[in-house]
Amino acid sequence: MKALLIAMTVVGAGCGGSGGGPDGTVPVTDGGPGRDDGGSSGSSSAGSNANPDSACAAGVPAAGRPVDTSTPTTVVGTGTPASCTFAALDAAVKAGGIITFACGAAPTTIAVTATLQLPTTKDTVIDGGGKITLDGGGAVGILRFDSANFQALETVVTVQHLAFAHGAVAGSTPIPTAPAPCSQGFNDGEGGAIYVRDGNLRVIDARFTDNRAAPLGPDVGGGAIRMLGSKHGLIVVGSTFRGNGASNGAAIGCLFSEMDLYNSVFEQNTATGRDANNNDPAQCSAMNNGQNEIGSGGNGGAVYSDGASTDANPVNVILCGDKIVNNAAGTNAFGGGLFFTSNNFGGTLAIADTTMTGNTGGHWTSVQAGSVTNAGTAVGTNAKSITIESSTLQGVP
Repeated sequence: MKALLIAMTVVGAGCGGSGGGPDGTVPVTDGGPGRDDGGSSGSSSAGSNANPDSACAAGVPAAGRPVDTSTPTTVVGTGTPASCTFAALDAAVKAGGIITFACGAAPTTIAVTATLQLPTTKDTVIDGGGKITLDGGGAVGILRFDSANFQALETVVTVQHLAFAHGAVAGSTPIPTAPAPCSQGFNDGEGGAIYVRDGNLRVIDARFTDNRAAPLGPDVGGGAIRMLGSKHGLIVVGSTFRGNGASNGAAIGCLFSEMDLYNSVFEQNTATGRDANNNDPAQCSAMNNGQNEIGSGGNGGAVYSDGASTDANPVNVILCGDKIVNNAAGTNAFGGGLFFTSNNFGGTLAIADTTMTGNTGGHWTSVQAGSVTNAGTAVGTNAKSITIESSTLQGVP
């Protein structure tokens, strides 16, 4: 994640608190717009976790619409909260397919005591019906999809009408000790709620609250969601991310993965790293990840995307109908709202119908084509081009 100071273009994008009851439940939705009580609607509306102040005028792509779950592969529970056990959920997730819940009428929290391992060769849909919270207890990551490949699989994971709270992944591989400004922290510990490598992720009407990844390190990120090497990328629709934290990308961190965010809220997320990231042999003789790395992260107070684009695997960013407010990059780091570096200037940024205000951190815009040369003070970016339409962005007249 190198903060190379280069530029970016803007054109029309076509395409609350930690909340919850006294038991820690974070309600997702109660039969939100366009849904039935079973959560099986195919409507493009995302439910009560969507941005209440705006919507993407161009609409949401078909891939961002809820999956019909009326014929589930597995139903977790037999109608009572007590029947919705971690063991039952673990077995369902390992089997893959379409997973729904029968836990009674009230919102229910399932304590996740060990990270749930998703199958990599079978599509999985987890539909909480607007009543289920998966809670990592501040001790474990919640969902993990881990393939050894890179931008290869077609497998899709969909989470919808579901809440994720208190997922946590601590770093276990410290960077070799070296004096500052050489990088400090960890080389692992990513995706407090969801970690996906070489899979494709759809997040629809979901809520992510107080999820954490490793707090320090130049390359680690994704307090709530971490995406690595995805062939078709991440689509988030009508979801809320609040109070999440990581060294980089406090809510979402993507590497070599398309990132398309629609009608969603990112608020009070904090990148906890510092001094950004660069390769500078003049300042650090120690090697880490094959580089003379300096800086220990802090980029992307809300979200970040990094990586080179190819024709087969574009690494673009779309923000449409989003509210990105009051997030913070780390000390001496960049992109309080969005950090997006297209390493080869092949990726584009499109922002439409979006508000981005009250975010703190360093900023720059470096772009190779188009008329937009200023993405504002909440963004740090290198991009092929940027488009901005019908949006309020801090630092943009």
